[in-house]
Amino acid sequence: MMKKLILAFCMLQGILLSLGAQDMHQNIAYADNHVRFTVISDGTLRLEYAPDGKFVDNKSFVAVNRLYPDVDYKLKSKGAWIEITTSKMRMRYKKDSGQFTGDNLVIEAVKGAFPFTWKPGVQQKGNLKGTYRTLDGMDGETQTQTWVADTKKGEQLKLEDGLLATDGWSFIDDSQGLLFDNDPDWEWAKERPANGGQDWYFMAYGHDYKQALKDYTLFAGKMPLPPRYAFGYWWSRYWLYSDKEFRNLIDNFNTYQIPLDVLVVDMDWHYTEKGKGGWTGWTWNRDLFPNPQGFLKYLKQNDLKITLNLHPADGVAAYEENYTEMAKDMGVDPETKKTIPWVNSDKKFIRSMFKNILGPMEKDGVDFWWLDWQQGMFDPKMKNLSNTWWINYAFFSDMEKRRETRPMLYHRWGGLGNHRYQVGFSGDAVISWKSLDFQPYFNSTASNVLYGYWSHDLGGHIGSQIDPEMYTRWLQFGALSPIMRTHSQKGAKLNKEPWVFNKEYCDIIRETIRQRYVMAPYIYTMARKGYDDGISLCRPMYYDYPENKEAYEFRNEYMFGDDVLVMPVTAPVENDYAQVRVWLPEGEWYEWHTGALLKGNQIVERSFAVDEYPVYIKAGAILPMYLDNVMNLNGNDEEVAVTVFPGGGDTAEFKLYEDNGNDKNYASEYAVTKLSSVRNGNEQTLVIGKREGAYKDMPLARSFKVKVLSSLIPQSVTVNGHPAKYQYSGEDFALLIDVPAQACDQEKVVKIVYPSEKVDLNGLLGASRRIAKSMEQLKYRNSYIVFKEEFGKMGSLSEAVTYAPSEMPALIADFWKSYNELPAVLERQGMKSDLATWFLQSVCWSKR
Repeated sequence: MMKKLILAFCMLQGILLSLGAQDMHQNIAYADNHVRFTVISDGTLRLEYAPDGKFVDNKSFVAVNRLYPDVDYKLKSKGAWIEITTSKMRMRYKKDSGQFTGDNLVIEAVKGAFPFTWKPGVQQKGNLKGTYRTLDGMDGETQTQTWVADTKKGEQLKLEDGLLATDGWSFIDDSQGLLFDNDPDWEWAKERPANGGQDWYFMAYGHDYKQALKDYTLFAGKMPLPPRYAFGYWWSRYWLYSDKEFRNLIDNFNTYQIPLDVLVVDMDWHYTEKGKGGWTGWTWNRDLFPNPQGFLKYLKQNDLKITLNLHPADGVAAYEENYTEMAKDMGVDPETKKTIPWVNSDKKFIRSMFKNILGPMEKDGVDFWWLDWQQGMFDPKMKNLSNTWWINYAFFSDMEKRRETRPMLYHRWGGLGNHRYQVGFSGDAVISWKSLDFQPYFNSTASNVLYGYWSHDLGGHIGSQIDPEMYTRWLQFGALSPIMRTHSQKGAKLNKEPWVFNKEYCDIIRETIRQRYVMAPYIYTMARKGYDDGISLCRPMYYDYPENKEAYEFRNEYMFGDDVLVMPVTAPVENDYAQVRVWLPEGEWYEWHTGALLKGNQIVERSFAVDEYPVYIKAGAILPMYLDNVMNLNGNDEEVAVTVFPGGGDTAEFKLYEDNGNDKNYASEYAVTKLSSVRNGNEQTLVIGKREGAYKDMPLARSFKVKVLSSLIPQSVTVNGHPAKYQYSGEDFALLIDVPAQACDQEKVVKIVYPSEKVDLNGLLGASRRIAKSMEQLKYRNSYIVFKEEFGKMGSLSEAVTYAPSEMPALIADFWKSYNELPAVLERQGMKSDLATWFLQSVCWSKR
């Protein structure tokens, strides 16, 4: 009972603190009969002109907040001009001069701020772009299809302008934007008064792009945090699956120990035959699913979340199971068998859909919906209402109203303001290297409008067959994307199940999916940052390095959270390796798959085999991870591996974020644990801090591991002053320390003392793995080869270190000696020149 009281008190305290932080105001700096100026932040103004004196206080599709934090500004209204000054800009407007024009309104930077002068009509020169409704039919940036509504075959994709520009300012014209009414039960779309008014937002930010995005959330709303399961692996395929086939699929995922969180059931869950269904359908196909409730129950028993594909546009036909209830709600005589049309703007219709059709399926076990709307772009009854935009709002807000679980959907982008309704479904892209090459850039620029959760058809959609190498690279990119979901069109040769590929690719795909789960605690913490600060999980390099020209030029390179840099492989290998050109910003960077420490502030050419990927961690970082035993993300009490990366400075810290995972209370009910690392000579101190905060069902105690990469064998290890158990993994040259389960509100201190002797671990991971792999392949080229000792022991370094960690310095020194003399070692091995040339190429050898 006492524990429950303490938890309740902590939650109440968190709510009160959150409410205190929400001390909001109108911040109207000046208003008269026709103009009104509101200071949203020191970098953001709202400028309104209303010829009839009726200003708009309703929420708009773009701007849903009308109250803001206090801002320090100065107002001067003496004489003919109004002047409002903040720390970033000065706005001047000539009194009683009518609508805003280049003659009566000017905004300029204050002294010391990024310089600019803006007047109405001035155009940006350096917009950094946003996103686009869909990638349907796209081969890279080129449209290949005729059925896509907003691009023609052969056209190049033109991304919409985003919120950021190198100009240092942005202008948003919301004068024609639709509004929400004030219905307290469920806000609905309404037309804006046609009074010739102006409703503008001006943002000044210089090159502080992160601050600009956070300022945008002050009036446009936050980017919701998806449930934790969304960051797991999603299986999806357009295929005529049956109940039994899905069960076999899940059995195989379990057999191969491949993690899975979300099962996507495409449109064949419902009848599609004429007279019973079609592209649109609302009735389970009982030929394939004799007992839908039983099927959904089976999936729940396997810890899976379920989403069904919907094509709503054709409405509800008379053959649907729940037609009669729908017809009665809509005032239609069921005997007429008249199809009830889908009209997004019709609140009565949408309410009836959720009451009679969608809600009951959610009670049966459907967790969220895939809205595959491809039909009319605009509502038939409300002018300028985007069907894409509004269906996203309707579904998401209904989930907010009716359910205790966290709302989520996935659908196409509808325009500014749609960042409030994640996740994005990018549509049916062509299976090609061009498409893969475009998607990293597409992800990054979407963050410029806070649309940070694109879900791509990993591996591509439109095509006739799968190239295993291309698919593997696509999955590797997907594992370092917001959402990891595979999909393809119907086709017998488009099966992407990992076990259908040969063993080499199957192992890599399996490991890629498992690596996604290893990173889950880090990913989820960074997703919370998206909610708090408007900074997406995948963000362009210029957010952190705005004054470096390379940050704009290397458009495929991106930061994956605060500490991880990714440069995707988007072209096939040549001579066993993909060549990648990477810009490394200032500092030092750890190449995760090779174990190499690289200096920053340079462009490097790097080589990657198919089982390697260009992932760079800020040197010295301390990041929360899982070990490779987590099979789904439903739990919140798994052992966390506090992972320490080599290099960098003497200190590092990270704040691990946790919440309930799938409730709506995460804004105020969450916990943070500070992780820190301090290196002083041969001693390293790692602290797992006291957990701060509270949330429903949080574990009271948790076990941790400390994992130190590229580590020496320690002389001693203690946890809270007591000798600790540890092991050394020669497989990845990592030290693993047990931190037994303790109360989460207790600090844990891990101290490691290393030997003083120097051992060269830089790049050892990649070099030793490549050597071992190529030696295995060598046996298939010369089955009767006998390895001489000098060469043979190079292939078993990781095992030797694991078995005899005390001999690690000598073993590694011998390896590097042989590695640097590898051509001579191969000659002494008696290897023929052509085979030696192949071997050197297969390990991508160069003398260190």
